[in-house]
Amino acid sequence: MFRSISTKEASFSELPFSPPRLSCSSISPPFNAPPSPGPSLTPLMLEKSQSSHKCISSMLKKDGQILSIAVANGLVYTGSQSNCIRIWKLPEFSECGQLKTKAGMVYALAVSSDRVYAAYADCKIRVWRRSGDGVPTHIRVATIPKIRSYVRNYIAGKDKKMMLKHLGPISSLAINVSDDLLYSASLDKTVKVWRMSDLKCIETVQAHSAPINAIVVGDDGVLYTASDDATVKVWRRNFCTGDQPHSHTITLSAKCSPVKALAMTTDGGVLYGGCTDGYIHFWLKGWFSGQLQYGGALHGHTHAVMCLTSVSHYLVSGSADSTSRVWVREQDGQHTCIAVLRGHRGPIRCVATFTDGVSGESEDGCTICTGSLDGVLKVWRVTHTSNAGKNLQRNGCEYFELQ
Repeated sequence: MFRSISTKEASFSELPFSPPRLSCSSISPPFNAPPSPGPSLTPLMLEKSQSSHKCISSMLKKDGQILSIAVANGLVYTGSQSNCIRIWKLPEFSECGQLKTKAGMVYALAVSSDRVYAAYADCKIRVWRRSGDGVPTHIRVATIPKIRSYVRNYIAGKDKKMMLKHLGPISSLAINVSDDLLYSASLDKTVKVWRMSDLKCIETVQAHSAPINAIVVGDDGVLYTASDDATVKVWRRNFCTGDQPHSHTITLSAKCSPVKALAMTTDGGVLYGGCTDGYIHFWLKGWFSGQLQYGGALHGHTHAVMCLTSVSHYLVSGSADSTSRVWVREQDGQHTCIAVLRGHRGPIRCVATFTDGVSGESEDGCTICTGSLDGVLKVWRVTHTSNAGKNLQRNGCEYFELQ
């Protein structure tokens, strides 16, 4: 059991519970002794959480290492060392299609409402449009950057750096739905901003002094970038004319350890960064100021944290130690590791999770997909029930403890 620093350990034992009983002493009090006050009774409070996890599916294809995962619209997309993106249908997790090109490895995936964006080893992004409700079909509609756009801007005398593809592998993709923007981060230390309506590059951000490993975008449009320079940088869009509408606002330190993964809670209140030392640092956003402040670190992995994802009050991490850990964020902000998923024989490179009830469960759990460099895709179901603060009742009777 692991919790965030500054928290207490919770008990997850399954020992049978015996409620306290009112009993009399075996030695009678002396005659005429003043009566002793009766014991005070207070309801017995349980501080116990129950969790369980199981692997519900495991798939191995001849695609080599699994490098990327995305979940959307009832489908799971997996990118691998081959040039094939496999599509799996929920909830049965059966393969229902493939997206093929001649570009090589698929390093990153991002899915919007009806489009799939995939970053390949040739430093380009392929775009597919999804159609069909029953059996989905995907049609490739574009490859970016577009050669014609680059040539047109070069002839017009515009900044040709805006149209060039990344000079290194693309490590991460993120979508800003409200502003209709696609972000791509690369090991060439830059972030490119693409307008999704016409797939044009509208900005190139010289973001870090070292390769960029991950990016996330909040609902408020704020961009977060993580790098091997052991920092996380925060960028805001100014909505002004010019070549650099994104401005750097603050740098968050990750304690001298390269940051390999980023994740943000749905409400944007907590930002997580997974590092090569096995720690997951997190920052809390102030409700009034909106500024991020360091909140602590989660420790449990023995090797580098390679991927993170967050859904509801769960955080899922994948590591080079071949395990994935599931953390739950309590109402008081404390974090507890409720499950350690073991079964892979190689580092876990990508992870995705959802709580849409496809397994017929209630909202006290989540379904997790883990992709590993061993070439195996595993699907897990994790359930968690917290009874903290509830009175123990059996057969309609309430038990009390002596005070």
